[in-house]
Amino acid sequence: MKGFNYMKEYLSNPQKTIETIQKYEFMFQKKFGQNFLIDPHVLEKIIRAAGMTKEDCVLEIGPGIGTMTQYLAENAGKVVAVEIDRNLIPILSETLEEYDNVTVINEDILKVDIKELADKYNGGRPIKVVANLPYYITTPIIMGLFESNVPIDNITVMVQKEVADRMKEGPGSKDYGALSLAVQYYALPEIVANVPPNCFIPRPNVGSAVIRLTRHKEAPVRAEDPKLMFKLIRASFNQRRKTLQNGIGNSPELSFTKEQVAAAIEQMGLSPSVRGEALSLEQFARLSDILKGGNYGI
Repeated sequence: MKGFNYMKEYLSNPQKTIETIQKYEFMFQKKFGQNFLIDPHVLEKIIRAAGMTKEDCVLEIGPGIGTMTQYLAENAGKVVAVEIDRNLIPILSETLEEYDNVTVINEDILKVDIKELADKYNGGRPIKVVANLPYYITTPIIMGLFESNVPIDNITVMVQKEVADRMKEGPGSKDYGALSLAVQYYALPEIVANVPPNCFIPRPNVGSAVIRLTRHKEAPVRAEDPKLMFKLIRASFNQRRKTLQNGIGNSPELSFTKEQVAAAIEQMGLSPSVRGEALSLEQFARLSDILKGGNYGI
């Protein structure tokens, strides 16, 4: 694969990872969800899926000891790696010392102004995001990237398999939910690899998957008020067993009466007992426009 020196000993070699961890007496911290990837084939798939070129500026979230960062540095023009665990910073200084195109920032990604990073390191042009994400904060990180209007080309991330499935599901499936709709509003999701637990140190308790989220140039649906649409989506899935009418009517975030919601549902030609998981993104956009416009027909 382009950019790789096959004679070099990368951190993707499990022995090299173990040596590095032992040398620094590094202790894995559960609170940071640390599982280091040790499979070169998976790393190469991530690089390929992201469509990495020397023209790209890449934001890596959670570089760990620098395993994926080495691959990114050899294939991208610039890598900005944000790592929350200060105990990893001296390790990264050593494992990445030969690369002059990597900047490591010791910070919590949820507190970083990513738009400022894109301006500083890529002149405001769209960046690519690559990460082996801590599973407990996958959703806040991904939604934060989308909602902050950061210029992004694509996001290629390792997540829990179950979460990857939820991101790409359509109406009617048990995995379909608010996350599916939110991700699909902003991007096209594609699973590019399934990754078993033995590809990590330490092994996670669940299967993982690499998913690529290619940012839409334009939203696939037009809602007059996207914020209202997402409030309706959240309300519809907060209580999955309830009808759409009751879910929205009971939501503390919304002030529509059950009668108004019932009239809007009827106007859309849907059954009064319809549930949120039966509606497509386009239908949620239409429901949102009807309710916002007050055109309930009652």
